[in-house]
Amino acid sequence: MNKTEREFINIVKKFYRQHGRHTLPWKQTKDPYLILVSEIMLQQTQVERVLPKYERFIKKWPTVRRLAAAPLAEVLRAWQGLGYNRRAKMLHDCAKAIANEYKGKWPTEYDSLKQLPGIGPYTAGAVMAFAFNKPVPIIETNIRTAYLHHFFKHRTEVAEAEIMKKVEKTLDTQNPREWYYALMDYGSHLKRTVGNQNQKVSGYKKQSKFKGSDREVRGAIVRALGAGPQTFNKLARLGFEKERLEKQIAKLVQEGMVEQHRTQFSLPS
Repeated sequence: MNKTEREFINIVKKFYRQHGRHTLPWKQTKDPYLILVSEIMLQQTQVERVLPKYERFIKKWPTVRRLAAAPLAEVLRAWQGLGYNRRAKMLHDCAKAIANEYKGKWPTEYDSLKQLPGIGPYTAGAVMAFAFNKPVPIIETNIRTAYLHHFFKHRTEVAEAEIMKKVEKTLDTQNPREWYYALMDYGSHLKRTVGNQNQKVSGYKKQSKFKGSDREVRGAIVRALGAGPQTFNKLARLGFEKERLEKQIAKLVQEGMVEQHRTQFSLPS
């Protein structure tokens, strides 16, 4: 490890000691289920919006078995306001896999976690670090921001592999849980003060605007069905073009997010 890397570590740790968000509820637990709920909710959603939803969600379903036993429709209703409703279904599917295939016991190996529904490389690594304190190299938007700002300040088209090398070199193998929480808080701080650095990464794609997007149509359909079954004609009152509405309903049915019973659509039971 070189001098610049050691200085970076010291800066991150000092920031976390002085300004870290130590009281966030998911930082008070090592339960892999509660960690997973927070990680899925925090994907592309700000902490401030997640906090009240997270606390209500885990109060309603405090264990993975309780969530697995819940109807998907209920889970989707509870998710309203967070967006990206597919995340709720993936979380529900994962809970069912843990409850049924693993008898409620969480796998503690990275590769096994990655095979669970809806869990990719980052989420598997986050569960390893935050629940089991295992040092797995992970990267997400705030972590990436911290490394880009310190090591690639005057670069563009930075390869993700270059950033990951720095992540691996500076990884705290003794206490990765604390290190990653510090990195994320520091990266979040940088995004607010120096701006989003992620556009420097090769192949970076800016998140599309919600207004006018397919996400808006899908969200409106799920929200409307949260009040009860509806016919297509009733859903047409949402105000979207007929063809767009038909297309997104068909996709939601195919994904298992919506069920069709003759002429009516509803959330899955």
